[in-house]
Amino acid sequence: MKRFVVLVVFGLVVRAAGAQGVIAQDSPSRAMAATVIKMWPTGAVLTTVHPGVWGYEEGVLLDGMAAEWHSTADGEDFKYIKTAVDKYVTGDGAITGYKADGHTLDDIEMGRAVLLVYRVTQQAKYYKAAKFLHDQLALQPRTANGGYWHKQIYPNQMWLDGAYMAEPFRAAYAATFQEPGDFDDIAKQLLLMDEHMRDPKAGLMKHGWDESKEMAWADKTTGLSPEVWARAMGWYAMALVDVLDWFPKDHPERGALIAALNRTDAAIAKMQDAKTGLWWQVVDKGDKSGNYPEASASCMFVYSLAKGVRMGYLPQSDAANAKRGWEGIQKQFVTTGADGLMVLNGTVKVGGLGGTPYRSGSFEYYVGEKTGANDAKGIGAFLLAGSEMEQAPTAGLGQVGSSRLLVGSKDKLTVTDRPGARKTVLVDAWFNSQTRKNAAGQTELFHYKWDDDANSGFAFFGRAFQRYGVKLETETTAPTMADLSRVQIYVMASPDLPVRNPTPNYMDKASGDVIQAWVKAGGVLLLMENDVTNSEFNHFNTMSERFGIHFNPVIRNKVDGDKWEMGTVMIPGGTGVFEHPHKAYLKEICTIRVSGPAKAVVTDQGDVLMAVAKYGKGTVFAVVDPWIYNEYVDRRNRLPVDYDGFAAAIDLAGWAVRQTTIPPPHR
Repeated sequence: MKRFVVLVVFGLVVRAAGAQGVIAQDSPSRAMAATVIKMWPTGAVLTTVHPGVWGYEEGVLLDGMAAEWHSTADGEDFKYIKTAVDKYVTGDGAITGYKADGHTLDDIEMGRAVLLVYRVTQQAKYYKAAKFLHDQLALQPRTANGGYWHKQIYPNQMWLDGAYMAEPFRAAYAATFQEPGDFDDIAKQLLLMDEHMRDPKAGLMKHGWDESKEMAWADKTTGLSPEVWARAMGWYAMALVDVLDWFPKDHPERGALIAALNRTDAAIAKMQDAKTGLWWQVVDKGDKSGNYPEASASCMFVYSLAKGVRMGYLPQSDAANAKRGWEGIQKQFVTTGADGLMVLNGTVKVGGLGGTPYRSGSFEYYVGEKTGANDAKGIGAFLLAGSEMEQAPTAGLGQVGSSRLLVGSKDKLTVTDRPGARKTVLVDAWFNSQTRKNAAGQTELFHYKWDDDANSGFAFFGRAFQRYGVKLETETTAPTMADLSRVQIYVMASPDLPVRNPTPNYMDKASGDVIQAWVKAGGVLLLMENDVTNSEFNHFNTMSERFGIHFNPVIRNKVDGDKWEMGTVMIPGGTGVFEHPHKAYLKEICTIRVSGPAKAVVTDQGDVLMAVAKYGKGTVFAVVDPWIYNEYVDRRNRLPVDYDGFAAAIDLAGWAVRQTTIPPPHR
């Protein structure tokens, strides 16, 4: 094999950050995603013991593909995930090959991919499969203090692996299907590990904990296994950052989970090898003969560090550790095979405790486990890490300062987290308050919402903001000054009319007064109208006209079938809003009339389609369609690849973040 040359890929990502709106297409993780699709076209992973059989290794691979899809909006990644899931989920929602009597947390992990496919397609069979897995967890055996056994065959034992196998799926399910009570137990599982499996001196965590202290590998006082296995800590670190994606902002244990993440990643950062930027198979014994740097754990740590920084859970200083780790991974583990495909070397194949043949959890046991090439769980972790490093260069734009203090004696180290303030973007769910029934029969908001992954949603627009470290929130009531004072950016899309919502909430004078005062004080307002058959104009214009923006209740750019050119709008670069040129798809739109402070940004055939108004300390951007919604961002409906909606969304989000003058409150 020859060394895989990514030379400049890291530099490409950095250059993309300097030119907002550019998505790195030649990054290491993009190359790996293409390799995966070519190497295992149906998701049947040939490096596993049982190719094409439901299991966590394929699940982790799909997690990585999902992360790449979310960071690049490459619809081929989602098609791959769905193809893989469809091997197992039957028409009635059963899971082919699932062995329920094993009660193993490992078999829950792939539920994340099933749930993702449900959220995009809204098809009931995926809900039924996800519900089956959720119900399985209700039957999972537990320790005396309520922790999940890792498997039926490992009584009274919690393994760090189980944190990732079960809890991110549970959190996503609880958020999707309105099971708020689940979050109490999700936090309990993760915090039990934090309490019982962490060495208070170094902050590192042991692989396993036997509450009964009966296992031969278990310390008779603590019940802990002997060593700090890198991938075990990697599972836990990833579980925390992924669970927090779904965890309610007001949950009483959310702060405790963020503190646990800080303890974990502070310990991880201290153990990073100074020479290579990598982490050792046995984390704290890098100088001991026989130890070796391990690929999957190094990727997991990079992912947790980089995502934790981007999401505002970790201090900005951790970004440097992630960058060094990512560079080390390219140098140490990545090669090109004879077939020209990318190869990730250095992933240890397995690690466990007890069983037959017996696994002692000793140093000798862990370093005796062999590594392999293109291991699915290693590739999954690589894709997760790469998806974050693609976004890392811009992650600080929406954040202001952060720090971490390590305090205490040499016998016990305590991490005091001081996260920075994050800018917030609020999406309206009052003037556009459409609802639908989900597959569980529950009522949920949808249509231009951050958490709507279906065609109708703004999930990718939200991810564009999150690239800049910005926090997402939703306004479900008429806006008040107290509400808007918490945010820097407010997005309002396609206000309802009765044909779309039988009980619409129309813009009124009180709401208009609040919005006007907030903009004048420095707020950034994004107004996204629609065409006259799909959106309300008269009431909405009473607010927009305060800034010199009048939406004309007309309809143009009607598209006949797949004649995409009928909806094409060319956005020039250097408009003051969009740094780069974009080929946009805006079908069935209205037009704008500008006056006073408003100025045209994009015109087409004599019509103003986008405008900006400076008002007081604030800024208003107006567009004639919410064109950067999911359906046309990842081209899931066959939109040709030269339309770059996601790049335009990133450009627009970056501009909005840079316009903000209202400082975010320090939390």
